[in-house]
Amino acid sequence: MAGHSKWANIQHRKGRQDAKRSKLFSKLSKEITVAAKMGAPDPDMNPRLRLAVQNAKSQSVPKDVIARAISKAAAGEGDNYEEIRYEGRGPEGVGVIVEALTDNRNRTASEVRSTFTKHGGALGETGSVSFGFDRVGIVEYKADIGSEDDVMEAAIEAGADDVASSEEGHSIYCVLEDLHEVAKTLEARFGEPDAAKPTWRPQMTIELGEAKAETMMKLYDALDDLDDVQNIYANFELSDEAAAAMAG
Repeated sequence: MAGHSKWANIQHRKGRQDAKRSKLFSKLSKEITVAAKMGAPDPDMNPRLRLAVQNAKSQSVPKDVIARAISKAAAGEGDNYEEIRYEGRGPEGVGVIVEALTDNRNRTASEVRSTFTKHGGALGETGSVSFGFDRVGIVEYKADIGSEDDVMEAAIEAGADDVASSEEGHSIYCVLEDLHEVAKTLEARFGEPDAAKPTWRPQMTIELGEAKAETMMKLYDALDDLDDVQNIYANFELSDEAAAAMAG
């Protein structure tokens, strides 16, 4: 069972401190609408929608916002979004995967490419980075739900493959196709998770010192500020020095 990387800790902490609520709500609502359009508008009949609603609730998205996003899809309203994945490199060759939902492929590609370029990175071809990641499911809980051993035992019983625990929380990984069932089983034991979603998990990480970490975080933040970008993944972790500096 793997340990939490320093990057994961900082990313989690940064998300708590700096998240722009309205933008976050917009991204979560967009995912709900897309999920509802791709399947039934009933979360009990649509695993992707159920996970999207669950993630929205964990971020305190109001019930009426969630209901409106589902209703919009059921009525055939709203834009038709296309799911696109971009892959590129940041400082020290860090691999970056960007997932977007867009109604204008050319606009989004241009924005993502220019963002990489402005921050010392380079956009690559599809597949140029993702080969170094595994596409898996992740279920996240706060640290206070139980000890590492308790969570490990429950995760194994639920059919998960790996657990990463730290003072920040527990990340439980599973085969992507098993995500819905694993999340449902864990929910019966620990309650609703903070998140349950597909993720790209790096097979190896690159350690960044303070200067490079700062550059990488500027790239991350700039990509995250793009309206069409939903998720960003990167295969780096922070050195002790960088982690201390960014935590401060």
